[in-house]
Amino acid sequence: MQWETVIGLEIHAQLATQSKIFSGSATTFGAEPNTQANLVDLGMPGTLPVLNAEAVRMACKFGLAIDAEIAEKNVFARKNYFYPDLPKGYQTSQMDHPIVGKGFLDITLEDGSQKRIGITRAHLEEDAGKSLHEDFQGMSGIDLNRAGTPLLEIVSEPDIRSAKEAVAYVKAIHALVRYLGICDGNMAEGSLRCDCNVSVRPKGQAEFGTRAEIKNVNSFRFIEKAINHEVQRQIELIEDGGKIVQETRLYDPNKDETRSMRSKEEANDYRYFPCPDLLPVVIEQSLLDEIRASLPELPVEKRARFEREFGLSAYDADVLAASREQADFFEAVQRVCGDAKLAANWVMGELSSLLNKDNLEIEQSPVSAEQLGGMIQRIKDNTISGKIAKMVFEAMAAGEGSADEIIEKKGLKQVTDSGAIEKMLDEVLAANAEQVEQYRASDEAKRGKMFGFFVGQAMKASKGKANPGQVNQLLKSKLEG
Repeated sequence: MQWETVIGLEIHAQLATQSKIFSGSATTFGAEPNTQANLVDLGMPGTLPVLNAEAVRMACKFGLAIDAEIAEKNVFARKNYFYPDLPKGYQTSQMDHPIVGKGFLDITLEDGSQKRIGITRAHLEEDAGKSLHEDFQGMSGIDLNRAGTPLLEIVSEPDIRSAKEAVAYVKAIHALVRYLGICDGNMAEGSLRCDCNVSVRPKGQAEFGTRAEIKNVNSFRFIEKAINHEVQRQIELIEDGGKIVQETRLYDPNKDETRSMRSKEEANDYRYFPCPDLLPVVIEQSLLDEIRASLPELPVEKRARFEREFGLSAYDADVLAASREQADFFEAVQRVCGDAKLAANWVMGELSSLLNKDNLEIEQSPVSAEQLGGMIQRIKDNTISGKIAKMVFEAMAAGEGSADEIIEKKGLKQVTDSGAIEKMLDEVLAANAEQVEQYRASDEAKRGKMFGFFVGQAMKASKGKANPGQVNQLLKSKLEG
């Protein structure tokens, strides 16, 4: 039987506010346990929440960026459940009246095609604390630093049909919230987490299958692996005569498997009701107009501009616009060197390799955009060849100065004097007289292979400094003269 996968994702983005959603406690990552939780976060009797206006602005900003309906009036509700890291016994969230309604996000698939993913809603809520099991023998510790941290939960429509599409969608959300400056997107620190709702159904069937939810997956790679494993598990279970149970599961990356955590609750299990401590939030049109005017150029707009303005391929534009920082770096390089294609090649090639090797973000690059642009200028004016440029780049990364300083200090200036190159080529051909005779006696196919040998010998003799274009032209003339 042919099966179709149906996936809906719930992404929790931690909003980049200075304080929590209902209290003045800090939200800094990595503080000592329970040092960033005040009486409101601890749910002490008599304390009252005060809504963080910046969290509301950030939610509106996201809603406008996905072309969604922003609720003129939205309401906070209590989601009631008991868990040790939830001291109040309820989570303040939004249910029937979320701040952001239906919207959409276009994603780019591996084959370059576009797909539109519907977004059902995005609502504000507070995070719970964290249970710690590793350092306590036979017990669990509770860290309430995260309790009350503002989250925006972004719920997609079940429009996703494969693990790769799911990853493309999460990457698009990740890029968007970072572009907007509302979330740092640091998945390792839990700033962006994903719950994956996965089901399968026979191809052609309209009705959805029973879904399982994989909780709190925190990397792109694990999202893909967890979904693929869960799809395989469900198909095998059904084909063996079993039934899928609606439940919450956890993904274990060490074993590459999902395992059951608890039966999946329905909304009525949480006994939602409007929070009596918080008034409905009224969003005025003037606020939305002000936020809309402050929106930055979004990833999809930047990609289109890179293609239109710089003549880049769709692939190059997509890679460069994947993060706001990388796009800004590329544009700064392009402004210095005036060559978008060369700038793109170096940013996506040598620079990217260097950053990956040293596990650095582009903001931490040891080579500045101005330095890289200056080096590309030296390639364009034939001061250095592309091969020598790689040596210059490595020296810049090691902190040895600008391209011009390194070229001067190391004597790397490209030889473009035709007379000097001709003299050097004569010496190379004289030293390889036998190969010259073989070349002249060969047919066109063999000559092509042998020509590379002579070019290699010439570049070796010039220590890589001879202009490759001139070498090729003069060498061809001498060999066939």
